[in-house]
Amino acid sequence: MSIPHWGLALLIVLAWGLNFVVIRFGLDELPPMLLGALRFSLVAFPAVLFFKPPKLPLKWLLGYGAFISLGQFAFLFSAMYFGMPAGLASLVLQAQMLFTMLFALLFLGERLHLPQLISLVVAVTGLYFLASATPTEDMTLIGFLLTVAAAASWGMGNIINRHIVQLGDINLMSLVVWGALVPPIPFFLLSLWLEGPALIVESLTGMGWKSIGSLIYLAAVASLFGYGSWAFLMSRYPASTVAPLTLLVPIVGLLTAWLVLGESVSLSQTVGIVLILLGLMINVFGQRLRLRLKLRRLGIEKPEI
Repeated sequence: MSIPHWGLALLIVLAWGLNFVVIRFGLDELPPMLLGALRFSLVAFPAVLFFKPPKLPLKWLLGYGAFISLGQFAFLFSAMYFGMPAGLASLVLQAQMLFTMLFALLFLGERLHLPQLISLVVAVTGLYFLASATPTEDMTLIGFLLTVAAAASWGMGNIINRHIVQLGDINLMSLVVWGALVPPIPFFLLSLWLEGPALIVESLTGMGWKSIGSLIYLAAVASLFGYGSWAFLMSRYPASTVAPLTLLVPIVGLLTAWLVLGESVSLSQTVGIVLILLGLMINVFGQRLRLRLKLRRLGIEKPEI
């Protein structure tokens, strides 16, 4: 990548890494379902006035919005509301890579190669260390499980997104904007059901700089800038060049949560963090290394992968 595009990629990583601290600030003043409803309302409006609808069947747009936006963030916001630290949430959410592999195996018939199996075992072991850590005020078991559910929803959304991309020339920014029309009404209904009209009114009338700033950041920076810029890079460079940069997101998330929120981790959690990151790295780089070695055995000294 060119130097300006490297700079753009690092800005995206920073934006997505900071995202979890910002969510924590938003949840200080707004309940999770209401936060989700307001966030995606701001993502969709007024942006839908400037983007044409993506050319794809309605069912796939609904599926994309239901899993990537509604499911992922309903679970994530609830997880952090019920005791999942921002830093650990940024890490556990990356288990979406593992769920994507499993769903591809189940629904697309894709084979798992040895590096992927190893990465799955290592990362799941890391998740076990996190889950088995003694529950504290900083991390609760329900918060951890809800974050895993968010990762699973994201993973299913990746399978839908893969199918959407195969349909033809899809404007990914248009997909993000129009897909954001799906979550607001379900989020508002969930908020009415789970949080109640009284808490909604109290939260809306009591909004301060934390919640307002969080909503602007989540909609404009994390969603529109982040996903739009990511789509720009993915359209110009191989996925093998761009995708590994997402491994930096949980590192930024953990560091900013420590610096801004004062979050700390236990020894057991540290072991889990290391194993999860190792598993993700094996998943991203292991298959490429396997192909390089295979091609070299065939006499190709400089494979282009």
